[in-house]
Amino acid sequence: MTSKYSADFSDKKTLEKYSSAFTLSDMEIFIFPELFYPLVLANIMSPLLWEWRKDPWFADIDKKGFTFKSNRIKQYIIQNYVFNLDLSTWGITSKTREIERFSGIFDMEVLSQSNALFGYEGDKYYFDIDIRKHFGLDKYNSDIIPYWKTETIEAMTAFRHKENFTTGAGECVSLSSLYASAMFVVGRIPLEKIFLIATPLHSQNFVIEKEGLITNNRRIVTKNMWFNGTSLSEKARRALENEKVTIVSHISGFIHTIYNEATIDRSAYDLFSDRLRQFLVTDLTKLIFINFLRFKSKYKSLFQFECECSGKKRYISLEKMFEYEHTSKFNVSAETRAHLIREIEGDEFHLSPLQGKIMLNDIEDLLDRHHGKDLQETEDQFILLCGQIPKQIIHEMFNDIKTFIRTDPNIPDVNKKYLETSVPLITPENSREDIVASILSHAGTSETSLITLYVYREMDKISWLPFLKAAIERNPVCFNDLNGKKLNEVFKILSEMPDESIYDDKRLALPDEVWNFGRGDGIEKALLMADYIIGKDISSVITVEIGNRKVRLNYNGEVYNFSSTKSFKKSINITGNTYTIK
Repeated sequence: MTSKYSADFSDKKTLEKYSSAFTLSDMEIFIFPELFYPLVLANIMSPLLWEWRKDPWFADIDKKGFTFKSNRIKQYIIQNYVFNLDLSTWGITSKTREIERFSGIFDMEVLSQSNALFGYEGDKYYFDIDIRKHFGLDKYNSDIIPYWKTETIEAMTAFRHKENFTTGAGECVSLSSLYASAMFVVGRIPLEKIFLIATPLHSQNFVIEKEGLITNNRRIVTKNMWFNGTSLSEKARRALENEKVTIVSHISGFIHTIYNEATIDRSAYDLFSDRLRQFLVTDLTKLIFINFLRFKSKYKSLFQFECECSGKKRYISLEKMFEYEHTSKFNVSAETRAHLIREIEGDEFHLSPLQGKIMLNDIEDLLDRHHGKDLQETEDQFILLCGQIPKQIIHEMFNDIKTFIRTDPNIPDVNKKYLETSVPLITPENSREDIVASILSHAGTSETSLITLYVYREMDKISWLPFLKAAIERNPVCFNDLNGKKLNEVFKILSEMPDESIYDDKRLALPDEVWNFGRGDGIEKALLMADYIIGKDISSVITVEIGNRKVRLNYNGEVYNFSSTKSFKKSINITGNTYTIK
């Protein structure tokens, strides 16, 4: 029976796209960028996210300002989800297999421009540390690459059932999608203001509110934080400073660095581009200069500070002042400097100026006078105050300052062919029921809405074919962990697991989700067993009969029985990688 929420799955590209809606690997999202925002919408549809509104942590949050809301959401995510990029969670694949899978769909030669494990050369930092070793791939041959699968909120939350985890977890794309969803549901921020940014090695969001806000894994970064010179801001800056932005995704659509066609609303993309560039630029003030010295520590040794203690002038190296920052709630910036100085031991100060060091006091006066002026003019005046310090060092420092105060993001070129697309109309004032109804009503005309139903796994409404393809062909962890066991042993292990799906109602988990989180409905367990059988012998013929809360897997003359609470009536035949559903 064909679902009314279906597509032409006789077309290889369409089948791969909708099958990818279940596994959502980084590569799948790169090749099918239209999958990205539906994950946000699927999380918004989830009852789990709407339960957050009832948590006392978010009491009266709708009455608060944007800063309070974003900080509250950040802290909740930090407390309840950890960052996880363990290769053993979702397993590995190979370049050869992925090239074969996407041949005829995507130019795999182009993939090396934007995928780190296919030869991408964007961020020198990652190659300096040896990217394959960084991600734990050095023990495999160069053909092996990870399945970095993006988790739904259900899978993220279910990590608390996995060994060695006490909270939820997720990789960076999962966390950025969760942040975007939470900003909408809990923070009541319109989706029109939330943009997802993907680079080859990272994913983060840009929220257009006030001066702007970047979500970075479990953290948030304001404009002030971007320029504060701390290790957190250094990590947050890395992707936009060094990498090409491959995808910008929005409720209106997407724009991709490779594809000539874009579906994002052109005016929305223009707004995003303008506001992001404003966020990434600041003036050189004395506060920003101190932050720069914190960021580029090699220049600290050039400076000293003159202060007054008991009516007498005293001098201290800036390096020493920054050392005291680490154990103080105060810092070197002018606003709290006096408090920091009072915490410094007296013998750290000198009675005479330190030879060969620039007086910070003079530099800050200069920066006050030159606020808003040309940076080259400031550099020229700076050199006059630097005594014996070589001009080349000052010139190098100002080159680094230019980089620090201005990041030019390498975002997709605006010159694309913009296609009009239909998207669901939802607002923060809508109830969850209204949002689900809107997505369902638009699924016939909006691909975003239709894909959302597949990401959400609304199995009573969608076609099962893409789900089965994903379940059997791209869930290697359960097979690898069970490999070598007899089928009766596998059945016994599955039977002893709790009959409890991580998804509510008529939604289904994939085999690796069942295996990772140690629980599953009978349908899910049967499909895990089918995955195991096909993994051992691709020519295997399996039937799975679902009805009356009973699930029977027939293979090689043997019948394996499971129980289900999902209330489906289906007859599934799996012959290798061919699937028939009635």
